[in-house]
Amino acid sequence: MLPLTLIIHIFLGSTPAGSAVIAVLAMSYATLTPILISAVAGIVAALPISVHVARRLAG
Repeated sequence: MLPLTLIIHIFLGSTPAGSAVIAVLAMSYATLTPILISAVAGIVAALPISVHVARRLAG
């Protein structure tokens, strides 16, 4: 199930990470640190979602 989780995380992780980066840029934080923090936070937030979807797909 780990390979399935990782593949799903590649696709699902980009959505919250991209949304978080856009939100940071909309708040006029245009330096590297807030952008990276928001991207990492989005990727970490998508991990439980990826595990849940992989469990549902694996049966």
